[in-house]
Amino acid sequence: MDLTIQHFIALAPLLITSATIVVVMLAIAWRRNHSQTFLLSVAGLNLALLSIYPALKVAPLVVTPLLHIDSFACLYMALILASTLACVTMAHAYLGDGKVGYPGNREELYLLILMAAAGGMVLVSAQHLAGLFIGLELLSVPVYGLVAYAFFNKRSLEGGIKYMVLSAAGSAFLLFGMALLYAEAGTLSFDGIGKALEATGLPSPLASLGLGMMLVGLAFKLSLVPFHLWTPDVYEGAPAPVAAFLATASKVAVFAVLVRLFQISPAASSGVLHDVLAVIAVASILVGNLLALTQTNLKRLLGYSSIAHFGYLMIALVASKGMAVEAIGVYLVTYVITTLGSFGVITMMSSPYSGRDADAMFEYRGLFWRRPYLTAVMTLMMLSLAGIPLTAGFIGKFYIIATGVEAHLWWLTGSLIIGSAIGVFYYLRVMVTLYLVDSKLPRHDAQFNWAQRTGGVMLLAIAILAFALGVYPQPLLDLVLHSGLQVPS
Repeated sequence: MDLTIQHFIALAPLLITSATIVVVMLAIAWRRNHSQTFLLSVAGLNLALLSIYPALKVAPLVVTPLLHIDSFACLYMALILASTLACVTMAHAYLGDGKVGYPGNREELYLLILMAAAGGMVLVSAQHLAGLFIGLELLSVPVYGLVAYAFFNKRSLEGGIKYMVLSAAGSAFLLFGMALLYAEAGTLSFDGIGKALEATGLPSPLASLGLGMMLVGLAFKLSLVPFHLWTPDVYEGAPAPVAAFLATASKVAVFAVLVRLFQISPAASSGVLHDVLAVIAVASILVGNLLALTQTNLKRLLGYSSIAHFGYLMIALVASKGMAVEAIGVYLVTYVITTLGSFGVITMMSSPYSGRDADAMFEYRGLFWRRPYLTAVMTLMMLSLAGIPLTAGFIGKFYIIATGVEAHLWWLTGSLIIGSAIGVFYYLRVMVTLYLVDSKLPRHDAQFNWAQRTGGVMLLAIAILAFALGVYPQPLLDLVLHSGLQVPS
């Protein structure tokens, strides 16, 4: 096909991110400078975010058979870029400067995060199984290095190895599933697969097996039960900004492509697979919440919490009709904001870098008396994760419940309510710990350097956004409503 100027405008966010990767790489080769690398990364990500507006003007547009740039892709590209921007800002505060900072090379972390973000952007635009696999691998491979970036910490190395091995196993399942699906449908495009499966009614046993194996591969990336075993160890071992990226941008990209596949090829999620998705949803909600109850490590708790939250999202995926796509969009935006805020507090507590992250619950005992503003942010994030009214999390959870009720998925909706009730307990436990009084604790706020102040400003912005969307969610609802999924002709 001939590429026109419209195609380049549509691809601008991805092209600018890729150009930023090259510029950052050359800058590191020319001269190592932590602040310079950070500023170049931030500038590139902001330009990529701004370029989404002109991309929307030419959307929907098919750019090669692999990619389809529409308002749905633009929404999730914006979400990935915003998450990456927040994680890069956290990383700058986390890695520190001078003798008190991270002891190894700091600059490559930005390079790896940018590469992973580019992979996520390919993923949310994919309309072809080859595009899906390219995007998924470009997203996953840099994350192996990111998780193990704190190479002198054995938990970080252990997390990196576990994620690499299990992610490779997930990719193998995905490829095998794609091969079986191609054997049945004779095409790799989502639209072609949908038409081939629809022509035969319910998917054949071969197609069902292929789709099932693909689901296993994607469920590994989303850490859905029973493919969740890597999650707590990887979250605990990864540096806090990397764990934030893994919990937000990485999972958003994978879930968005799953939504696109099942919406363009509705026959793909029918039959036995529909029941399998429902079972995975219930298991993820209950297992994630029950295991989080026993945690005394905040990053592990957030890891199990993320399993439960993607279980909630699976309810909308199972419903698939009505307001399901809008509910998923609203929930993912609110989940990303809240998760970034939670990991942002851990990042600020762990700065400057000093061996391991401050992720043990006892380290947050009486935090209110030392760092009041961090306590305020963490309190708001816990309330939002619990789905308490006047927070962004309530709006997201309300939409998922409404979708479940609309589709008459009573068992799934019931499991969401039970899971949310369990979740309130451990979120409140974190909040209570923050306000405990200990006479030995110093009653003053710590002094921050400029990098940490930048991270602090970003955290406050996230907290204000989480509260503002809880009080007045209409701008978010309008944005998601106008970012519906369009099937390419």
